[in-house]
Amino acid sequence: MPYVDLVALLALLQLVWFGILVGQARGRYGVKAPAVSGHELFERAYRVQMNTIELLVAFLPSLYIAARYWPATWVAGVGAIYLLGRLVYWRRYTVAPARRGPGFALSMLPILALLLAGLVGAVRDLLA
Repeated sequence: MPYVDLVALLALLQLVWFGILVGQARGRYGVKAPAVSGHELFERAYRVQMNTIELLVAFLPSLYIAARYWPATWVAGVGAIYLLGRLVYWRRYTVAPARRGPGFALSMLPILALLLAGLVGAVRDLLA
């Protein structure tokens, strides 16, 4: 399980990093709290952070539930794809929001795979 724990911690660190980037953008573009709009480049950074929070709600539980039923190294590998997807999403969204699709797919597909793996594992154990 240390690999699963590492992926979970990296996902949380990634979220913290995105939050730091939002704070920097807030200062750089003069968007004073509590405003969440006002400059497009700030809004892009903010949306990356908010979308990441939205996905973490599904990612972290599905990561740990899948790891109860399947090899932890496999589950951690799927989780690593999520981390990569979030980086691609961040980069593409901040440069050209219309190009964020591949990063979103690389984030969402691992979540769906982990959800399905957890569901199959739980049902399998119930039926055993």
